[in-house]
Amino acid sequence: MKMREAIKAWEKLEIKDDFMFAKVMRDKKLCKKLLERLLQTKIKDIVYLEEQKSIDIEKDAKSIRLDVYIEDGNRVFNLEMQTTNKRNLPKRSRYYQGMIDLNTIEMGENYKKLKESYVIFICTFDPFHQGKAQYTFENICIEDKELKLDDGAKKIFFNAKDYIHAEDDELREFLKYVNGGKSDNPFVKEIEDRVAEVKASKEWRLEYVTLLMREQEIWEEAEEKGREEGREEGREEGIRGMVTVLKELGIPTKTILSKIQKQYNLSPEISKKYL
Repeated sequence: MKMREAIKAWEKLEIKDDFMFAKVMRDKKLCKKLLERLLQTKIKDIVYLEEQKSIDIEKDAKSIRLDVYIEDGNRVFNLEMQTTNKRNLPKRSRYYQGMIDLNTIEMGENYKKLKESYVIFICTFDPFHQGKAQYTFENICIEDKELKLDDGAKKIFFNAKDYIHAEDDELREFLKYVNGGKSDNPFVKEIEDRVAEVKASKEWRLEYVTLLMREQEIWEEAEEKGREEGREEGREEGIRGMVTVLKELGIPTKTILSKIQKQYNLSPEISKKYL
């Protein structure tokens, strides 16, 4: 993927892209408002906010990277934007919740210190094929469905595709927006304005483009499997293309050198020849 193609991809990003969603949710005010609409409850304050948090319990264990991770007093919220149906969301939500629990208490601490946790997926498809805009799961007794386990674990899946069935007007308008629809709702307008601000950020554009190109580079290398000559030619083209566009964006020479050295594992001497 060339730099210009990556920039075009950046310009087309919508709120449903997990990178854009995570950046928009860095706005504490917006994130708090979204939680209130999703959960239909007032939230006093978000005391801890971190986007795309990584949780690694042990070096040999499977780590997870969360889109948005929020702690509010005795509650923990994990917000995930999901655009592809890999049919593993139920077990993914189970794994996420377990990892979050392990992350919230130290070894040997009392279980009472476990926080109430919400794993929330905002999907662009119907994960359970029931036509509902929202699916909320808590642990209940099979023999007596009125008896809840009250373990503080909740999993909620929102289906933007069937937004029309959302009972709350504000929630319906947000899901409609995620689904690609237009809305005059004030909250949706706030999100749209924030999306525009994110897109205007050269720093975040560079971060996204670099990640996208790196992912594409890894994929191409895996496909080529040893075609050293062809890979080297593509590599040269990629470096020169990156330098050209970074210069057009007004990125300082020192920053460009640092980026291509890190991206392509170049020595300071070799990287200078591309300027």
